[in-house]
Amino acid sequence: MYSLEQIATGVRRGAANPAFFGREANRLYHRRLYRAPYNPGGVAVVDEDWDTLVVLDACRYDDFADLHDLPGDLRSRRSRGSHTVEWLRGNFAGRDLLDTVYVTASPQFHFKDIDARFHAVENVWDGAGWDDDAGTVRPETMADRALAAAERYPDKRLLVHFVQPHYPFLDEGDLAGSLMDEDGRDIWSDLSKGRAEVSTDEVRRAYRRNLELALPAVERILDSVRGRTVVTADHGNMFGERARPVPTREWGHPPGVYTDELVRVPWHVHENGRRSTRADPPVAAESDATTESDATERLRQLGYVE
Repeated sequence: MYSLEQIATGVRRGAANPAFFGREANRLYHRRLYRAPYNPGGVAVVDEDWDTLVVLDACRYDDFADLHDLPGDLRSRRSRGSHTVEWLRGNFAGRDLLDTVYVTASPQFHFKDIDARFHAVENVWDGAGWDDDAGTVRPETMADRALAAAERYPDKRLLVHFVQPHYPFLDEGDLAGSLMDEDGRDIWSDLSKGRAEVSTDEVRRAYRRNLELALPAVERILDSVRGRTVVTADHGNMFGERARPVPTREWGHPPGVYTDELVRVPWHVHENGRRSTRADPPVAAESDATTESDATERLRQLGYVE
């Protein structure tokens, strides 16, 4: 539930900036006058049947369906969020998930201090897993770390959270990097205001290329990890399509806007032999040590501006 003060703040933000008024009106609609902190029509991923859950950040269902050649059966689900933090809170907040290991390239779980306990959290973004030149964690690094975690924790569920196809865009020349300018504006903000130096089509192509670069790493996991693996996304992405009920154009993945482009996500199921027998969960969880400054800087490079 949102307080009256939070509701009033959202309305003031919209009224103060006409470009965002439609977005705030749509949030009021989708979040049921701010009574719903996440998409109530989304799937509770923890309660689904999987041994390994591979999460592709900001992956649209239509692009995944068009580009993937993975073994298994593709379906779709509705996500609980149109933004990573919404998805994390909607699925994990308040949960004791001591049968699950979270291997993540995204700093959002750490930075937002989500109230959830996993058996272990491996922050691949913190330390050697981060590629300074690319400004992100590369998909092949995530596959390496996921397979190592599968060997280290053979009796746990494995949650593997890639960055791609979310930007920074890999191996894309002038489009490589986070596309943030010196004022801290990201590419979605510039596209929405018509001041970007690249077109929406160019960004869409780079986004799809990011997904293509991630798919071989995902396939390594499908081929190597035993049991049922599901490939999904925390949310999708918009490239100027119109939201509803107010038909404003949207770019990126703003929270609280539950369009098909943002909350219809892949749910690709692959079976690879018999699953492990899970042991009883431990009494206490463990997690990687990290620093707030590192988390903040990583989020900035990924395009999240506070």
